[in-house]
Parts: sequence; structure tokens; C-alpha cells
Amino acid sequence: MHRILHVTNGDSAIERLLAAGIEGEMLAWRDVLHEGPVPGRLGFAQLREARTRFIVERGWGAPEDVRESFESRDALIDSCGGRAEVVLWFEHDLYDQLQLLQILHRFGTQGPDPGRLTLICEAEYLGMMKADRARSLFAARREVTPDQVRIAMQAWSAFTSPDGSRIARVLEDDTTALPFLAEALRRHLEEFPSTRTGLSRSEQQALEAIAGGVDTVAGAFPAAHHQREAAVFLGDTVFAWYLERMSDTRIPLLRHPDGDLTVRAPRFDEDPSRFWQARVALTDAGHAVLAGAENNVALNGIDRWLGGVHLVAPAGRPWLPPY
Repeated sequence: MHRILHVTNGDSAIERLLAAGIEGEMLAWRDVLHEGPVPGRLGFAQLREARTRFIVERGWGAPEDVRESFESRDALIDSCGGRAEVVLWFEHDLYDQLQLLQILHRFGTQGPDPGRLTLICEAEYLGMMKADRARSLFAARREVTPDQVRIAMQAWSAFTSPDGSRIARVLEDDTTALPFLAEALRRHLEEFPSTRTGLSRSEQQALEAIAGGVDTVAGAFPAAHHQREAAVFLGDTVFAWYLERMSDTRIPLLRHPDGDLTVRAPRFDEDPSRFWQARVALTDAGHAVLAGAENNVALNGIDRWLGGVHLVAPAGRPWLPPY
């Protein structure tokens, strides 16, 4: 059995590690923690079930496949005791930083205890690594410090708390031992709806891109995210859900301008090509919300989890942030 376990953000990064000849067992974390329930009151197994249920309900995977993926992932982590080394490969963006927090929290609170826990985390995207770069990063890996574990445990506890103000308090402390954490947490807070428009930053950027002349779903994704973010973190599946969420609602903000009007994201077992090629446009309500003349939460209500915070309010209620 390999004595080294490499844990990273997804299959693309693993492909790069294997192509570079990096030896050891590979584990992709594969969870979009910035969306859906991540309540801290749940134990590890209970949280796994909550995440499975969320992903399946979104149509992002078959129930048996999602459950098996999480269970095998957790079993592999449980087997880390006695390994020579666990190497954590993560990026600087929100998606990766939350995964890194969860893993460091797990090792810091429940174990298991590998012989050596090391970290590779730079401001670059692992799925785009050249082989030489992967080998040089591996050679330069550093042992995880007690300070990094302490900060990660505090930040994960804040992220999974029902009190959103706890994240703001983490940002008041020194988090430089995890140099990309503070910016990632600030970006997470920007997903809480604006008191003016009722939109998250991601929703706002999507509407702005479409209102600015991008008229296809495929064009809206890079215009709304890749061209607007200092650290790209959003996958196309989640972006598609954002568009659906703003269309399949009481007072739609988005519509297809022809054919089936409601924007519906493709499910895991559907051909996505038609969805991405389709045209999309703001409704009158969408323009009003984008201008701040209307508030999306007041129009449509909200039922959304951000970490441990459950944002829930019926339409017609004034919106106040939970922190």
C-alpha cells in the first residue's frame, strides 16, 4: 500500500499529479462547500449525509454515486493513521480554502494522525499545472504548523456557525499563517444578499453581464465570473443553478427570450449542450432589482444555506443580513 496520500480539490488536479509522476494514493475532495448546508452541530457522518442530500436534490449526481463518493472519501481519511505522510494540495480561492479548512479541522479535532501532514497552497490553479511545476511544488511542500491548524479550526467553526458575525470576527484576527484565507472568507460574506438589491455578488455579476449585452448562457458564465473575480472559484454546474434560481421563482429575474421561458439548469444525466447554447435575458423585474428599485428577497423570499447560516424569509419581508 502507498504510504503517501495526496488530497486535493478535484479530478483535474489529480490528472496533473499523475502526469507529473507524483507517487502515492490520490483523493479528490469534491464538495462545493460554499453552497448548501454545512452546520457545525452535525457530526462528520451526519454532515456527509446532509451534503449528499443537498447535492442529490440539486440534480448534480445520482444518489448512489454521491453517497459512495463521500463514504469512500471519509473511509480513506479514516485510514490515514500510520501513513508516512498526507500531502494537502489546494488553491487560493474560496472553493479550495473551505475544503482546506474542513480537512485541517478534521485532523485537528478527530485525527487520525499521519506521520507527517504537509501543505502545498499557492495562488495558482492546480488543474493547469505543468509537470515540472507539480514536481517543484511537491519538493517545496512544508509541514502543516500548529498555528495553521488552530486558525483553520477557528475559521471552520465560524463558517459552520448559525451566527454569520463569527466570520467577521475571524477576519479581525491574524490569519496570515493561512495567507489566502482572509480574502476567501471576505468573498464568502459577499454571497449574503445585499440589503439594497437582495442579490448575492455572484447573482449581481450574472445579471450585470447579461444586462450588458451577453445574451447566451455560455457567454454569461465567464463574463460574470472569470472576468470579475480575483480568484476564480465557481464551477459551471453551480453557476447554472444560480441562473435557474433567478428564473424559476415567483417573480423571475431571468428568462429565455424564446421557447421555454424558464431557465432550467441541466441535471447530471441530461445533455447540457442545449442549456449552454440558449439565449437568456433579464425580465423587467430583473432590471428593477439590478437598479436597486426592487429587492429580490422582498419579491421572492429566500431559502438558502451559506455554511452554517440558513437564510430563510418569505416574500414581502424586509431583508437584513444575519451578521
